[in-house]
Amino acid sequence: MRGRLATALQAPSVLALGAWMLVPLSMTLFFSFQRYNLLYPERSGLAGFSNYEFFWTDPAFGPALANTLLLVGSLLVVTVVLGLALALLVERAFWGRGVVRVLLVSPFFIMPTVNALVWKNMFMNPVYGLFAVAAGWFGAEPVDWLAEAPLLSLIIMLSWQWTPFAFLIFITALQSLDAEQAEAARVDGAGYWSRFRFLTLPHLARPIAIVVMIQSIFHLSIFAEIFVTTGGGPGYDSTNLAFMIFSQALLQFDAGVASAGGVFAIILANIVAIFLIRMIGRSLVV
Repeated sequence: MRGRLATALQAPSVLALGAWMLVPLSMTLFFSFQRYNLLYPERSGLAGFSNYEFFWTDPAFGPALANTLLLVGSLLVVTVVLGLALALLVERAFWGRGVVRVLLVSPFFIMPTVNALVWKNMFMNPVYGLFAVAAGWFGAEPVDWLAEAPLLSLIIMLSWQWTPFAFLIFITALQSLDAEQAEAARVDGAGYWSRFRFLTLPHLARPIAIVVMIQSIFHLSIFAEIFVTTGGGPGYDSTNLAFMIFSQALLQFDAGVASAGGVFAIILANIVAIFLIRMIGRSLVV
């Protein structure tokens, strides 16, 4: 009786969650096989796999896929390494450590659009940006970052925002490191790098895996920073899959091709998620 009551109470939430996930996915699948361009509403009907073929053969598809994978990989490397280094630096007690920790975490709470505008106007502007001013001090020519190195510019601004997330996870995990075990290793003559390799890194295996999984899921759908700063250009140099789907849907008004792109993005995200879940599962084995 109690089990049936619990099932009945949970049913509305489960149904609502299922509808919330399945209805958009079903509509995306449906429109991906339809000829549905908002500029030509009279041209409708079943399109088969032509939308997928059009999306895959688009000149922007190759660069968008490569940029997506490069963005995700670069951001994971930079944020994990910097986050771990910062966590190790502020692990020990020193005067003002609480303030330093708050300052290190604060960039993560800035909205993506604001983050992009700050870097675009305050740092990377080739006329009055801080980087241009610093270059002028040394007699160097200012660099138009967003035009000459758009993907690197995105990696820099996104790393600044996401490194605090990795730092927060790592500094929390370091608090649970067995101090007695570390002290015993120090007494036995183990140097800093030996303790880091054989004690700290194994202890951080699970937090690192979790950071990699969570950030990969979010980085696959990066859009706001690209839209605000580079607009996917110059050419396709900073276009990723999310921006390409946006371009098909809201710039070219082709909902069918955009839906096909959405299905491809879902498949890619699931492949990455399965790989990362397996990797995390292996790290959780004691």
